[in-house]
Amino acid sequence: MDWNSFDKGIFLVNVLGIVYDPDTKKILIGRRENDEQLPQLTWCFPGGRPEYEKDLEEYLKQQVKIKTNLDVDVKKLIFARIMPEKKEFLLIYYLCKVEGREAKAQGKFVEVKWVKPTEVTNYFTTSLHPKVFEFLKTLE
Repeated sequence: MDWNSFDKGIFLVNVLGIVYDPDTKKILIGRRENDEQLPQLTWCFPGGRPEYEKDLEEYLKQQVKIKTNLDVDVKKLIFARIMPEKKEFLLIYYLCKVEGREAKAQGKFVEVKWVKPTEVTNYFTTSLHPKVFEFLKTLE
């Protein structure tokens, strides 16, 4: 797809879940390999690109289940931003409360890991917006 042929304002929407376990005060991240859109992407929050007729929060629940085997309750919208590495990507972050702890890598994830919220900077190879990081600090 040639993104340069579109007028400004056309985005590929991605919903992402910050899956939080309040008992351990940790969040879940997943590792991907060989992403065709973002080769530099490794660790990330679970989520995906919803279809037009899908409710964003319901779609996010489905994607978290598909990629991590976890059921979550989507609590609130956190932040939305354009990804610097791919300016056509609009990322929408949601806080999700985990409803089970038996996470396993599935779908496009080859590994999942529970980490302290501020430890994501040790794993992520793509940009993490300062506002998202500030929010993560509030979870510890």
